[in-house]
Amino acid sequence: MKNFLVLLIFLINLCANSQVGGEKIYGFLNFSSSARQVALGGAANTIGGDVNMPMWNPAMISAEIEDKIAFNYSSYLSGVSLSSLNFVTKVNDKIGRIYGGVQYLNYGSAPRADINGNIQGEFKVYDLALTAGYAITSKSSNFTMGGNVKIINSSIDTYGSFGFAFDFAAVYRHSNKRTLYSLVVRNIGTQLKTYDGLKQDIPMKIDFGVSSRLEHLPLKWYFNLQDLQQWIIATPNPTNSEIDIDGDLNDEEISILDNAVRHIVVGAELFPDKKITVRAGYNFRRAKELALNDSGYNGGFSYGVGLNLKRIQFNFARKRFNPSSNASTFSLVINLF
Repeated sequence: MKNFLVLLIFLINLCANSQVGGEKIYGFLNFSSSARQVALGGAANTIGGDVNMPMWNPAMISAEIEDKIAFNYSSYLSGVSLSSLNFVTKVNDKIGRIYGGVQYLNYGSAPRADINGNIQGEFKVYDLALTAGYAITSKSSNFTMGGNVKIINSSIDTYGSFGFAFDFAAVYRHSNKRTLYSLVVRNIGTQLKTYDGLKQDIPMKIDFGVSSRLEHLPLKWYFNLQDLQQWIIATPNPTNSEIDIDGDLNDEEISILDNAVRHIVVGAELFPDKKITVRAGYNFRRAKELALNDSGYNGGFSYGVGLNLKRIQFNFARKRFNPSSNASTFSLVINLF
């Protein structure tokens, strides 16, 4: 366990200057496909009992999600959709449990045109990732460490890209059995085949999360720090630009505090163990980047509900990317035995 923590610290230092958001390939790897996670702000990595969680945090593989399978679907704008399938099963007493998952981002079809603009049919665009994970729990402590390996494929018409990536994670369970701490390093990898000879980086991501259930109330809270691989993640919002007395357009000035807050994502579950669970979350970075002047729109909020039956769980979540429409996520979890 001590060697694993040293490895995590090394990886953090190695990637301390990595960039975020829109500058790398395979960005879909950091899209949440679990309705529970989406409802809690999109970054919670210590959600217990969710078989979708190992895709985000392999150290969450446990007996609690053994022999469960989940189907997830998210509907975005203009026909773009994200689907995933996740499961955990036990191989045997010696090997333990393994995780498997598939993530598919479908961009739909687009018209194909020649150099003169003549339409010559349509072509498809998609991203696909196959993931396998494994975790080990230390017998002498409350630590669990886990890892994922990902095979990634992306296709645009006749052009394709292929790559691989790894995730590493550690989870510490407090002695009160209600509190979890986790550190996750995701998407350490590279392209093996490029679209046109230009090699791009994979969106490596470091997140820290803590969650706890209140002792005397049916409420579980989540606090997450995302994108720790880079301190400055704030980008000026064009709607907040101002024109000075000379007629020059000046970008929004972002303070140290404003940038720091954008790393934070919070969420809560009310009645987490009951038949009906209510969830809500707030993503400060998304709220800042999607804010519009002189409007009540706030893209940082997300919410959802869960229906927990004996063999089946159904979860639903909504989040907003623009004032005119919402993105919905559906998750169906089936206990096979």
